[in-house]
Amino acid sequence: MVRRAQKHLIALLLLGLLLTAPHHAAVAQGLKEAESLNSRAVELFNAGRYSEAEPLIKRPLAIRQKLLNPDHPDVAGSLNNLAALYRAEGRFADAEPLYKRSLTIREKVLGPNHLDVAHSLNNLALLYLDQGRYADAEPLFKHALAIREKVLGSDNLDVAGALNNLAFSYYQQGRYADAESLNKRSLAIDEKILGPDHPDVAGALNNLAAKLPSGKTIFRC
Repeated sequence: MVRRAQKHLIALLLLGLLLTAPHHAAVAQGLKEAESLNSRAVELFNAGRYSEAEPLIKRPLAIRQKLLNPDHPDVAGSLNNLAALYRAEGRFADAEPLYKRSLTIREKVLGPNHLDVAHSLNNLALLYLDQGRYADAEPLFKHALAIREKVLGSDNLDVAGALNNLAFSYYQQGRYADAESLNKRSLAIDEKILGPDHPDVAGALNNLAAKLPSGKTIFRC
């Protein structure tokens, strides 16, 4: 009797494996499709072909939301990408809730000091900067800078970029002394890491002279 029960249990376990194997294969295939579509969307986005990129961004988002946990980091990445597209098109009201949702997921799943959280903070701040909402952008830039300094150390190119973004926010508010101080710190990091003759250092020098922002939305999966 015991042996018969054991055989029955083994049969059920094997049946379960057979039933779940196709499901796992379908999930893997769906996620592979999402990654492929996303790669093509990045190419179109970078080429400025936004109308063509949009459906290729929305499709991976839908796939990931269906196959993964709604709070999965890859879902956050897809939300970020769609927000980046809307920001590029000037659809700020559409972009903002997507950036906020992406940020919420990353903070919840990855922790408050993860670099992807800094990335989301920076992108939301840049969106506010586009709209002249400098008071809203400033604390987000500061928070992103603090995370990057904590994780990466003070001498890092991402830290230099964060410093420059905050400097531009200060400049737009008429806080010129604060802006210049941060721009000089950013330039010093660039020169230390890249060398004084690197093209990016020349760009930083131009930023210091012209008070232009260096931050661009980073399109990531």
